[in-house]
Amino acid sequence: MEIADHFYIGYISKTRGLKGEVQLFFEFDDYRSLELDVLFLQVNGKLVPYFVERSTILPNRTAYLFFDDVDHIEVAKTLVRKRVYLPNNKFPERDPDDFRLTDLKGFVVIDKAHGTLGEIIEVHQYPQQYVAAVMHQGNEVLFPLTDEWILTIDRENNTLKVDLPEGLIDIYS
Repeated sequence: MEIADHFYIGYISKTRGLKGEVQLFFEFDDYRSLELDVLFLQVNGKLVPYFVERSTILPNRTAYLFFDDVDHIEVAKTLVRKRVYLPNNKFPERDPDDFRLTDLKGFVVIDKAHGTLGEIIEVHQYPQQYVAAVMHQGNEVLFPLTDEWILTIDRENNTLKVDLPEGLIDIYS
């Protein structure tokens, strides 16, 4: 099984109890819409299928899982820190009108005072806010994606117009 035919959803963060239960931490935004019947864990560079016997999804981007044939903590410990994937055909479909701040990755940022800053290379999600990372003049510039700084989002032209506070860009120069 090739990793290219799968998408990453998270990793096994720890064990729970003595009967082989593990905790999956989701790094995939739509984790509640995932079908968790068979998960593929990356073991020694290869994807190995693990059949989910029972799962409990929690609101804090985690799930507790029991896998078939993993019935002891010692077996479960070997799965900790393993990356977890699902086949591409299980990627959840989204409504075209469902636009999220994480969708801004790849958009070109245009600041009111500085003009074009560059393309958003990453959108980091933190508990209180989303932060955009833009490469500008060889430096990575970070700024929060807040309503007060975003002027317009042009989905047709993939541009984000912002009015960043005075001096923010200068910090990175």
